[in-house]
Amino acid sequence: MTPLPPSLISTLPGGYYADEGVFALEQAKIFESMWFCAVRASDLGRPGAFRTVQVGRESVLVTRARDGSIRAFLNVCRHRGARLRTEESGEVRHAFSCPYHAWTYDLEGRLIAAPNLARMPDVDRVAFGLVDVHVREWLGYVWVCLAGDPPSFEADVVGEVVTRLGAEEPIGNYGIDDLAVGRRIVYDVKANWKLLVENFMECYHCATIHPELTEVLPEFADGYAAQSFVGHGAEFGENIQGFTVDGSEGVDRIPGVGEDQDRRYYAITIKPQVFVNLVPDHVIIHRMFPLAAGRTIIECDWLFREDVVGRDADLGPSVELFHRVNVQDFEACERCQPAMSSRAYARGGVLVPSEHHIGAFHDWVLGRLGAVS
Repeated sequence: MTPLPPSLISTLPGGYYADEGVFALEQAKIFESMWFCAVRASDLGRPGAFRTVQVGRESVLVTRARDGSIRAFLNVCRHRGARLRTEESGEVRHAFSCPYHAWTYDLEGRLIAAPNLARMPDVDRVAFGLVDVHVREWLGYVWVCLAGDPPSFEADVVGEVVTRLGAEEPIGNYGIDDLAVGRRIVYDVKANWKLLVENFMECYHCATIHPELTEVLPEFADGYAAQSFVGHGAEFGENIQGFTVDGSEGVDRIPGVGEDQDRRYYAITIKPQVFVNLVPDHVIIHRMFPLAAGRTIIECDWLFREDVVGRDADLGPSVELFHRVNVQDFEACERCQPAMSSRAYARGGVLVPSEHHIGAFHDWVLGRLGAVS
C-alpha cells in the first residue's frame, strides 16, 4: 500500500458505513448509550400528547404527564411485549392501553388496569409499569437516554456547544427554548449517518454543490468550515441582507442575539445526531434517526420568533435556502453510500487538510465502538 503524503489522512474503511454488524454495535454503544435528541417539547402540547421515536433498536414513547412534565418509556407492554403505539404521534385522554390484552398504563407509566387484575393482588402496579427512560429538556427539545446510568448531560451535550462556541452563553442569546417551529421537513436519506456528520463538519464541497450558500457566506467558497475554529461564525457577504435563498432581508431578528453575532452563521455538531445552525433571525435544528447502515431519517426544524410565526410571515426565502442545502448535501451522501461496499473503498478514502478535523470524529467513533476491525 502506498504511504500517504502528510497532506492526506485516512478515513474509516468502507465497511464502517455499510456493514450491518458495525451498525448494530453503533446502536448499542452510541445511540442507546448517549443522550439522544428525540422530540420538540412543543409537539407535546398537553397531557396525553405523545410521539414515538426510534432510538437505536428501541421504540421510545415520549409523552406529557398530567402534571405537565415530560415522561418517556420503552414502547413495550409489560405483559406480552406488544408495542403500545404504532403511530408516530397522537393523543390519549388519560392512559395508554395495549391493543392486545388491554393492559393499561397511566401517563406516569403505572399499571392501572388489566382484565382480571383485581384477582391478582400480588401484582405490583409500579414494578409492572412501563420501563422508564431518562429525560432532559434543553433548547426546547426533549433528550432521552436509554442507559441505566446516563453520562453527564452537561459534559456530553452542553459541552459540545461550549467546545464549539467557547462558552454556553452565546447559544443562550438565541432563546431557542422560546422559539416556535415555523417549518419542519422530514428527509429519508439513503446514506449512513456518519457520512451525514462528516458532510456537515466540512466545507471542502461547498463551492462545488452549494451555489446559494456560498453566495450568502462567501468564505465557505474557500473550503474551510467554520466549525474548525472555536467561536467563529461565517460572515454574510457584503451585499447580503439576510440568511435567505436570494440574500434578501429575512424576518425579525431574535432579540437576544448580540452585535458580535449579527450577520453571522454558526454551525454546531452535537454528537451523535444533532446539527445546530444559528443565524440572527432563526435557528435550524437537524435531528438524525439512523435506521440502518444505509438509511437515515432526518427531521429538520426551522425555528423563528413566536410573533413571526404567529402573524404568518413569509418564511419561504429563509426555509428555502437551507432546504436546498439539505437536498444538495443528502444527494451527495447518497452518491457516496453505494461505494462504501466497493473494493475500491475497502481501506477507505482520504481527508485533505481542510477536512483533517473529521479525523477526530473518526477517532471518537472508534473509541465508542472499541476499535472494531
